[in-house]
Amino acid sequence: MPRLAHFRAKREASPLPLDTTPILHVDMDAFFVSVELLEHPELRGKPVVVGGQPDRRGVVAAASYEARRFGIHSAMPLRTAGRLCPHAVFLEGRHDLYTEWSDRIATILSRFSPVVEMASIDEAYLDLSGTSRLYGPPLAAAHSLLTEIGVKTALPCSAGLARTRLVAKVASDQAKPQGLLWVPAGAEAKFLDPLAVRRIPGIGRVTEVALRTMGIETVGQLAGIPMERLEEMFGRWGVALYRKARGEDSYEFFVDAEPKSISHSHTFGSDARDRSVLESMLSRLCQKGAKRLRDSGLDARTVTLTIRYAGFQTITRSKTLPDPTHLDPIFLATLRRLFELHWDNRAVRLIGIEFAALSHGANQIDLFNPERREKLEKLARAADRLRDRFGFGKIQFGGSLRSSSVGSSKDD
Repeated sequence: MPRLAHFRAKREASPLPLDTTPILHVDMDAFFVSVELLEHPELRGKPVVVGGQPDRRGVVAAASYEARRFGIHSAMPLRTAGRLCPHAVFLEGRHDLYTEWSDRIATILSRFSPVVEMASIDEAYLDLSGTSRLYGPPLAAAHSLLTEIGVKTALPCSAGLARTRLVAKVASDQAKPQGLLWVPAGAEAKFLDPLAVRRIPGIGRVTEVALRTMGIETVGQLAGIPMERLEEMFGRWGVALYRKARGEDSYEFFVDAEPKSISHSHTFGSDARDRSVLESMLSRLCQKGAKRLRDSGLDARTVTLTIRYAGFQTITRSKTLPDPTHLDPIFLATLRRLFELHWDNRAVRLIGIEFAALSHGANQIDLFNPERREKLEKLARAADRLRDRFGFGKIQFGGSLRSSSVGSSKDD
């Protein structure tokens, strides 16, 4: 997995010049559903909903285009989706699987540009500056990239190419499904003006209703309102609306500071009380965090355990190690001690881990003799190579083999 987290976007105070190299926004189409269809091709053409069963709590994580025809969309309660389309196929979410595919896609993206910002698990921005020698003009590079994603992953995606991030994102949305839309520099107004204001990222239902009371329904109408009037109506948000309507919500890429912590958590689909299930999930989360540390060349000294009970009471307990490390057994031994001390046998809704006090290239902790430490290092490196090739879920140490796949996970 490339170190994409080192890149992010930073807001600029002024519009970008017309000769700015385009930014490419890549957005996977119905990503969670598309990944599930790789394993269940018999579901193609059917309404599919990912997120859980329609008689359980939770919301829709993703819906196939066939399901969307019935009005189902992301973040909709599962029970509502079940009423809209009772014959839809409802699947549990498998975040680990989606993360593995996201990592594979990110690896492809990083070959086309050294500056990639993963905005979420299924979308990214690429700065195409300096890539013409290898891949040709930006539009040709974008086409080659989408083709490679299709060939290497068989997952559908769309993309938008434009001078600013905002316009690139709107363009990729307009290009769905499986399209590529280029908005040349200077053509932003012609592209944006006919669109409904809700097409602009950040404009939600409340703002849409407020604008409609002013007689504003399209981006072009919004662009015709003086900034002073919008600021009077919406405060600082009005200034942002003024710029967004002109496609000027511009950003630049820069190398970000080092992460201050690495964390993973898992929310169980149904509250868990079985100690072996809880401890195996703790092992799995620990392994994921330790691998991310090694991938980034980092060590951690502070280990934190989070337990959220069925009644939403949450406890967080930390332990500082004598020295930084990146080895799974040291972290896991500490997490198990924290779990032993602070779990009170109640049903658990969520369990999480965090590694903090990060540093580069620290000496490994002396809890093991040099010979055993060398064996652990070799084992970790070998496991990481296999995970990079076959996916994290395919290579697990024994302590996590009984972990439940039901529920959702979160990475920070």
